[in-house]
Amino acid sequence: MTCHNCQIQCRRFGKHRNGLQRFRCNQCHKTYTEDHQRPLDEMRLPFDKACSILQLLLEGMSVRSVERITGVHRDTILKLLVLVGERCQRLMDEKLVDLDVSDVQCDEIWGFVGKKEGHKTAYEEQSQEIGDCYCFIAIERNTKMVLTYHLGKRSVASTQHFVHKLAYATSNTPYQLTTDGFRPYTKAIRKQMRGRVDFAQLVKIYSRPREGEQRYSPGEVVEARPFRIMGNPDNARICTSHVERQNLSIRMGMRRMTRLTNAFSKKWENLEAAYALWFAYYNFCRSHSTLHVTPAMESGIATHPWTLKQLVLG
Repeated sequence: MTCHNCQIQCRRFGKHRNGLQRFRCNQCHKTYTEDHQRPLDEMRLPFDKACSILQLLLEGMSVRSVERITGVHRDTILKLLVLVGERCQRLMDEKLVDLDVSDVQCDEIWGFVGKKEGHKTAYEEQSQEIGDCYCFIAIERNTKMVLTYHLGKRSVASTQHFVHKLAYATSNTPYQLTTDGFRPYTKAIRKQMRGRVDFAQLVKIYSRPREGEQRYSPGEVVEARPFRIMGNPDNARICTSHVERQNLSIRMGMRRMTRLTNAFSKKWENLEAAYALWFAYYNFCRSHSTLHVTPAMESGIATHPWTLKQLVLG
């Protein structure tokens, strides 16, 4: 620390009540305190405790469970989640651009905000932030990198937004793209990615659900039919197993996506933040059990596994 008046080096002079180092000029005896670092913007939550809270959320704990363990109010936890989620979204937008890929799989995972679609009142029918929602996910089969995602309704508009994000995240080098049988994919991919992908769909045919299982699970898959839609896709690589395995990881790691609980999201903003945090952590911090490195390292956009602190700081 340099004295502003005398322009000489100050000596250490104890600690401030908040733990910051103080300095004192030997000539004019003026005291200074080191700059306040605000890694969480205006939040006063200690940074180490904030990282502990985020780690608990990423391990599948609910907000109220984290509140009981850490003693931090649930409103503060959710405010932290939204703050870090926005940072993670910006990070992925900056890092995952023009990537060279060879085999991409897409799928949607169902969830809901506030209540399920069938339980909405007449007043809530027009709201797009209440009821069923789907997260469209694209994963690279070889590197396990989640290339992009989009949270929205299972509609034509959401599909077009998702395909636009996928086109932005991947380079012009041709690659194979496989989706499920959701029909809006065909028009969106033909319109936005013609000549860039060898596109195929894997359509699954289900049996009739067994008695007692209708409410919670679909029928057993009796057949999966591959359809070549555009380009020249390799039949042996028409598969969605890897992205469907990612769906399981989401339901295991995000408490708000666990089925048959009351831990579901009450606000759309919180669910978006939780997804952003999960995908950024999965890509940059979590070593994949098959690769033994993170997907970001396998893709060549990182040289080492990031810590959660590095992810929060961006």
